[in-house]
Amino acid sequence: MKKVLSILVIVLAFTFNSNAQDKMMKGGSKEMKMNDGVKKITLEQTAGEFTQKSITVSEGTYVFDVANNNVGKDVGLVLVKKGKDASKPENHIQTAYVTAAVKNNTVGHSKETKLEKGEYVYFCPLNPTPQYSLIVE
Repeated sequence: MKKVLSILVIVLAFTFNSNAQDKMMKGGSKEMKMNDGVKKITLEQTAGEFTQKSITVSEGTYVFDVANNNVGKDVGLVLVKKGKDASKPENHIQTAYVTAAVKNNTVGHSKETKLEKGEYVYFCPLNPTPQYSLIVE
């Protein structure tokens, strides 16, 4: 009787696990979208600067990962098309903002951001950094 009960529990566990995975795939989770052609741009900030001074990528849709490497305060990300006034929030590409300020020694993420060919600048106003170049080919 114990063997039958054990087998029944195992079968039910697999059934529930399989159904949960099916629901996750249909829900379009972030992990699935990353597999559907969305690429990552990983940036790291230290006190007063990004460690990546210039980036060149191909046209496409990206998520920005921003690491706060012991800055000692929250950091963020601003992306602006080159030639636009970066001090004006209406010129910022708001989908590139991290979804929440990135706390010390953590990593934050942006929403999906479509980058078209051209030149952009990125910087952080919270951890005042210079403006760096992002080129999309």
